[in-house]
Amino acid sequence: MTLRGTDVRPDAASGGGVVAAGPLRDLVVLDLSRILSGPFATMTLADLGADVIKVEQPGQGDDTRQWGPPFHGGQAAYYLSVNRNKRSLAVDLKSPEGLDAVRRLAREADVVVENFRPGTAARLGLGYEELAAGNPGLVYASISGYGQTGPDAGRAGYDAIAQARSGIMSVTGEPDGPPVRVGISSADLIAGTWAVIGILAALHEKERTGHGQWVDISLLDGSVAWLTYVASGYFASGETPRRYGSAHPTIAPYQAFPTADGHLMLAVGNDGLWRRFAEAVGRPDLAGDPRFATNPLRVEHRGELIPLLEEVLAAETTGTWVERLDAAGVPAGPIQTVPEALSDPQVLARGMVAELDHPAGPLRTLACPIRLTRTPPSVRTPPPGLGEHSDAVLAAAGYSRSDIDRLRAAGAVE
Repeated sequence: MTLRGTDVRPDAASGGGVVAAGPLRDLVVLDLSRILSGPFATMTLADLGADVIKVEQPGQGDDTRQWGPPFHGGQAAYYLSVNRNKRSLAVDLKSPEGLDAVRRLAREADVVVENFRPGTAARLGLGYEELAAGNPGLVYASISGYGQTGPDAGRAGYDAIAQARSGIMSVTGEPDGPPVRVGISSADLIAGTWAVIGILAALHEKERTGHGQWVDISLLDGSVAWLTYVASGYFASGETPRRYGSAHPTIAPYQAFPTADGHLMLAVGNDGLWRRFAEAVGRPDLAGDPRFATNPLRVEHRGELIPLLEEVLAAETTGTWVERLDAAGVPAGPIQTVPEALSDPQVLARGMVAELDHPAGPLRTLACPIRLTRTPPSVRTPPPGLGEHSDAVLAAAGYSRSDIDRLRAAGAVE
């Protein structure tokens, strides 16, 4: 029985020493996750070449298949965003036959990823202890709201709640406004990213010892870890961090400013940049003003500095300021809409927008941001239809044609 050698990977190495299939091309990942955090993690592994088998409930599939509009060919854009390069196996985990099929797959998989509420996978017989007993080298990653331990381990986890409890919302928003959720599901995506890091670390350790391990990732932990300098500032000062809008708590000027036709994001990160900025905007006197001579002074006198700069920057267009500040070597850029960002020449030059063939027509998608010179990630296949690969996956796991027909007749497989 082998799950490897599937038809979802590109053919052999291309020229120039580049291996098109990716660095994880020999790995099989059994994906029991759904929604966002787990699928984002497994999509990243798939982009890097892993054969990801997405296990879904027959008749329904991943919840996000129905999260629309918008839709593309009957599939929700939300689902399409995090499920490329995978194969779909539709199997009923509530049926003994379906559970047995998944356990058989897990015995050969290198990685299992799940994001059930803690304890649910174990009750199904798909927990780490159960699966590792038959596959000691298994790397098993669990993503949950609060982790596998602690007083809240059993609580359901949601991105917005993790953002709220982590402190991130308390420092997001305008100073005189309410706390604001980050515009993307940051807690889910942060957790998915940490899961990939944990999985790769566990796989590396397995190379030395032959043993797998349990990777325990929490939305709350991951978001708290992102507080970094905000938490460090609190530890150092004892002062509760507050909201600064687009501004930075310890650097000035470092925020968005209105211009004649939009907004400009400015990042004056040191005193040398401050002097070049003052010259470039036609106010060299500001560089010599004793209130603004150093960054600590500019932060201290932020209330006096920012209105002066708002008046200066409102006189010209965003494009004019970007051109002048670029020429002076001062970091600045336009605040772009999503369509503008996705058509940005730099974004396009880096290949961050890709196109896939899809039964409903060409499908645009974001690419993997990891750059590797010899074994780069790739965008190969569109997100699968529900149960699209059930027969192929089960056949590779050792099921005969009659076995598969029997499972389908019993409703265990779609």
